[in-house]
Amino acid sequence: MIRKHVLLCALLPASLLALAALSAQAPTSLPSSASRTAGSVSTPGRGAGASQGAASSATVPAAGGQSAAQTAAPQPGSGTAPSAAETDCASGNCDLQPQHISIATPAPAAAPWPWQERVAWGANLVLVVLAYVGIMMGLSLLRKIERQTQYSEDAAEAAQSSARAAMAQVEAMVRAERPWILMSVRPALNIENGFAVVATNRGRGPARILSKVDEVLSAVDEAHLPAQPVFNNEPLAPDEPTILLPGETTEIASFGRADVQRVCGTEERLARVEKWEERIYLYGNVTYSDLSAPDDAPVHESGWFCWYIHGRQKSGMVMAGPASYNRHS
Repeated sequence: MIRKHVLLCALLPASLLALAALSAQAPTSLPSSASRTAGSVSTPGRGAGASQGAASSATVPAAGGQSAAQTAAPQPGSGTAPSAAETDCASGNCDLQPQHISIATPAPAAAPWPWQERVAWGANLVLVVLAYVGIMMGLSLLRKIERQTQYSEDAAEAAQSSARAAMAQVEAMVRAERPWILMSVRPALNIENGFAVVATNRGRGPARILSKVDEVLSAVDEAHLPAQPVFNNEPLAPDEPTILLPGETTEIASFGRADVQRVCGTEERLARVEKWEERIYLYGNVTYSDLSAPDDAPVHESGWFCWYIHGRQKSGMVMAGPASYNRHS
């Protein structure tokens, strides 16, 4: 729509110039009534001058005639009788003048329209028609271009949507085929009232364990734990390279009744743990990579959190903890 307005604004001055040229080449019209009136008005002026000259010339003969009449007047005692004109002139009534006659100059005839001007006028008319037709064709072409552009934009948007859908599908397939390390708890084989935290590959691809870290602390409940896990030890790589195929497991950490005394440190704190006034928590983190992915591919993490339930004779351990301690990537 904006391109259409720009083209109209660009073609409108050209159309106005063509119309102005056409008007300049139009045939000259006959003299107007005002010019004829002006001619007729100016002409009596000349006639008035002529009539005044005639009057003056007529006055002179009248005067001459008067003198002639006076000279020609019969003397007393002559036998010739004077005429009526001679009698009036003799009495001083010699002011009679002839009527004024005004001669108007006829209006000039219209100049003939040369054939060169006719040809130029016709050519300009043809150019104006061609310009109008060209403008209409240009507008029609712009409409078609606008429709084609809209179709192209719609097709490009549809292709972009398809590409995003294909990329999402590929990412979903990659995530489905990647390894997923999940944590669980099981009783230790050779430790009485002992438990082990094991990592299991629940994905479809092989995983390589890169590092692991764990921490043990006691707190009243989970609300008194830090918002984010805090580790006092640095992550350590396993002593031997650990690769987990889909469905395989490996032990990450272990804990038993013998470790409770070490964590509590004092008999008083141990008594609070036995009375469940305090709880013992174990948490950690495991980093691993996809064995089939490139070397520069991002690594994955799996966090875990356990609650060790200490009793007077029997103990237990279950998976627990807030979401910030059980993150997976």
